Amino acid sequence: MWILVTAIAPIAWGSGYVVTHSLLPAESPLWGGVLRALPAGLIVLLLARRLPRGSWWWRSLVLGTLNVGGFFVLVYVAGQRLPSSLAATLMSASAACMLLFAWLLLRRRPRLAAVVGATVGLVGVAVMLGFDAEGADPWGVAASLGAMVASSIGFVLTARWGSDVPALPMTAWQLVAGSIVLLPAAVLVEGAPPTLTVPSALGFAYLTLVATALAYVAWFAGLRRLSPGVVGVVGLLNPVTGVVLGVAVAGEAFGVPQAVGVGLVLVGIVLGAAPVRRASRVGPARLALQSRT
Repeated sequence: MWILVTAIAPIAWGSGYVVTHSLLPAESPLWGGVLRALPAGLIVLLLARRLPRGSWWWRSLVLGTLNVGGFFVLVYVAGQRLPSSLAATLMSASAACMLLFAWLLLRRRPRLAAVVGATVGLVGVAVMLGFDAEGADPWGVAASLGAMVASSIGFVLTARWGSDVPALPMTAWQLVAGSIVLLPAAVLVEGAPPTLTVPSALGFAYLTLVATALAYVAWFAGLRRLSPGVVGVVGLLNPVTGVVLGVAVAGEAFGVPQAVGVGLVLVGIVLGAAPVRRASRVGPARLALQSRT
């Protein structure tokens, strides 16, 4: 069940590339991040009705900068400079990245199934990309990879610090904190906020409500109940969504490599997210033996 809930997030994020590329102004990435994060954060905060306490004030700023402030700006730049399928494909390396940072920061050695699933998924991503990224905008590629690293670190830290915090307040604190970090930078660098047209207003509404508020609540709920390795593998749905919508909406190319790649990614998700049945059966038996001795 929680895998399905968590899957809402990468699917919503994968759709965000098409929305950003097609509907939003290209010259305002900082304001784009603010207009996406701040309304979503305030809405979720009203639902959560809970403010940070103690160390969560500075933790919210750190996590908000990684998962929201820096991430949204870099994703905005990537969405404007790269085809939707390529931007989402590059972000899919977060599956392996989250496994690595979970090992380094949480001392959680990844399960073999998660490693195999992430590897198969990354092979699928490479096939989708066709091993040919020539002509891709280098700043767009750098922005996409930077967003991937920042969010991977932020999500692992969220799993480390936030085990006792429900998903709603966790989402609200990070979105509002990330907006606070972005707002002065947006004013200083870009000046006044962009004038909204009907298409851009609809685009921001979708990103705010679906690809931010709903997606982050689902993602953080998954992080509280699943291992970072499993969550990272589920995140491979991001490039699948980006490729499918890039083809359906933006008319991007789709051929045999893309079809094979999507299939491999889905296989990787199934392998990496498979439950550990043997451990669940052995654990109670061992506990029973220990209680008798």
